[in-house]
Amino acid sequence: MATVILGFSAFFHDSAAALLIDGEIVAAAQEERFTRIKGDASFPKHAIAYVFQEANIEPKDLDAVAFYEKPLLKFERLLETYHAFVPFGLGSFLKAMPIWLKDKLFIRRKTKAYFKEMGFLNVPIFFPEHHLSHAASAFYPSPFQKATILTLDGVGEWSTLTIGVGEGNHIRILREQHFPHSLGLLYSAFTYFLGFTVNNGEYKVMGLAAYGNPKSEETQTFFRKILENLVDLREDGSFLLNMDYFDFAVGLTMTKDNVWHALFKMDRRTKDQKLTQQHANMALAIQQVLEKCMDKLVSTAISCTGCRDLVLAGGVALNSVNNGKLANNEQINDLWIQPAAHDAGGALGAAWAVWHIHLGKERRPKRPDKMNFAYLGPSFNKDQVAVLAKSHTDLDYSVVQDEDELLSITAEAIARGQIVGWFQGRMEFGPRSLGNRSILADPRNPKMQIRINGKIKYRESFRPFAPSVMEEECHKYFECEGRSPYMLQVQKVKSNRLQFIKNHEMGLMDRLSQIRSDIPSVTHVDFSARIQTVSKTSNPLFWRLLQKFKKITGYGLLINTSFNRKDEPIVCTPSEALHCFKLTEMDLLVIGNTVFKKGPKAS
Repeated sequence: MATVILGFSAFFHDSAAALLIDGEIVAAAQEERFTRIKGDASFPKHAIAYVFQEANIEPKDLDAVAFYEKPLLKFERLLETYHAFVPFGLGSFLKAMPIWLKDKLFIRRKTKAYFKEMGFLNVPIFFPEHHLSHAASAFYPSPFQKATILTLDGVGEWSTLTIGVGEGNHIRILREQHFPHSLGLLYSAFTYFLGFTVNNGEYKVMGLAAYGNPKSEETQTFFRKILENLVDLREDGSFLLNMDYFDFAVGLTMTKDNVWHALFKMDRRTKDQKLTQQHANMALAIQQVLEKCMDKLVSTAISCTGCRDLVLAGGVALNSVNNGKLANNEQINDLWIQPAAHDAGGALGAAWAVWHIHLGKERRPKRPDKMNFAYLGPSFNKDQVAVLAKSHTDLDYSVVQDEDELLSITAEAIARGQIVGWFQGRMEFGPRSLGNRSILADPRNPKMQIRINGKIKYRESFRPFAPSVMEEECHKYFECEGRSPYMLQVQKVKSNRLQFIKNHEMGLMDRLSQIRSDIPSVTHVDFSARIQTVSKTSNPLFWRLLQKFKKITGYGLLINTSFNRKDEPIVCTPSEALHCFKLTEMDLLVIGNTVFKKGPKAS
């Protein structure tokens, strides 16, 4: 009999469910994709229903359930923190307690009740610690027999980062850093101060950092003040935060704005306030601090374990700029990062912890990894798309039976300057669109970044776009020797493709219109790009589309951005793709082998 384990995360952010059968991933998805609530933290009942349906699981088949952390230990941390800061934090305490007493504290009871409703009786529920779930999500699917494990995020129960070692089916946690001293929360504090949303806007800070001037006195002053006043960084990478500057421990905000103003001589940016060079310089300074800390932590971790193969998970592991630096770090032999490194990936890690640690099952690593290239979500067949197409009488559509013709139609449209919605196969698990729920365009077109941000995504104009490139062509465009299938690394564009301009002599937004290379719409202002490499193995159809575009244009890469609008989750269903297509200025939509155009179908 096969062993079936469900892992899930919930109640904080990025709820998700994942299903293992005999230790292999069958399905995984985030709740937000079904509820359409960005970062949905609710009990992932829709995601759970999906993974059961995908695996055709009946109530009698489920052997174990794993929740990604220990609620009682987290509640203990909450109470001890409030006690330590008395009399401060009363408002936050009064706001938090009802939520905990209603939902978060009694997760075992709520989980049993939910599964009882579905007919799953007497299923054991396990609660691995938060950072063990992250560590398991990083090590167990990795290609390494032995690896150094580094996990970093805001906070789990008490831990904010851990150093561990994985070997065979075992994981040992060797060192921990505890709340409130957190690299993730430090970065989130700057996210908040720069006017972005915590747990959702950190990647905006990372993108904005590229506009910062590393040579300016202001940037260097920000960097120095962070390390002299906010963070006591030690040689081993451990650190202490000066809590006189932060309010997240017991307050309702991240920063104490009056002392930040006194230190940095600037006010906290409001959400709609215009971005300035000062904001970009501050973003660069905190990015540099994060990278300095990570470099020290990697040295310490590898010295602790004696192993130069490194795996990462936790929200900080989604910082693709830092990941690119780590990929070039001579201390590291090989690097693997969990593509769903945030809390959603904890659902996978919790399930693997039960399989390998509790049940003691043998582990057989494989290359490139055991993540199935993150294509773990729902797919839809031709009949479902056909029924939907007939109901949209305001759109012209055609069914293209020949796959080569379909790829030619799509590649030619992109080469003509059209923006294409591309919806194929199983939905991606994690924060990145990897060629199945994507918006595609021509990277050679210098107007595409502004056009897609303004007319499709309806978001900040400074945001960069990632290239998806044929794996065998990657070295022609980027300083990237390895693979990057999960779009988790930023690397420099090849110098022979660049047109150097004096970036910092222009206004912040004026730089957007500057042509920096022969692939301008995927070349960020610091001459970098967040790369996805696509191989014949990882996504054969998407690879063939890239190949077709290369035959037409000579370029084996495309702009690939997530199929959604600002503040919405990535689309999950064909219906959602059609809705997004209609509300934006996309030119073409390809769902399976059906091609949609705007305007009524010709009679």
